[in-house]
Amino acid sequence: MSATPPPLPLSLTARPSSNRKWKVIFAGLSVALVALLVSGYFLFRYVIATGITRGFDNQFGDQHLKTAVALIELHKIRYGHYPDSLRDLRFKGGWDPIALNSVSYYPNPDRTAYYVEVHRGLMGKPDLQIPPEFWQGTGYSPPLKPATQ
Repeated sequence: MSATPPPLPLSLTARPSSNRKWKVIFAGLSVALVALLVSGYFLFRYVIATGITRGFDNQFGDQHLKTAVALIELHKIRYGHYPDSLRDLRFKGGWDPIALNSVSYYPNPDRTAYYVEVHRGLMGKPDLQIPPEFWQGTGYSPPLKPATQ
């Protein structure tokens, strides 16, 4: 007579239904996350397109531009030339990186002049009207604007 082997402990038996359940849950959550990200992107684009943020974009953009210009000009006073890039600016305040990440800076080769423009206000690109008097005494030079802009 042959002896039947003892049954395996419950912890060693396969439970395919439980494993499949977690795969389905994970797949469902992944699809939901992708759908949420895609819809969030289109909602963001829609809000900007409506122009509802225009006032805030202009207000924040104006502040970003003026903060960047102040730091650039302070660098010139301290070191005798304009910085190679905005990363070279020292002694920035805690909020200054927000402004500096919202502008583009183009110095000339000998660092005696520069072009700067703001590309983001609060959410979108601001439409600023900076009076020419603002630029008096600075190294701002519109001809340094890159041709691709």
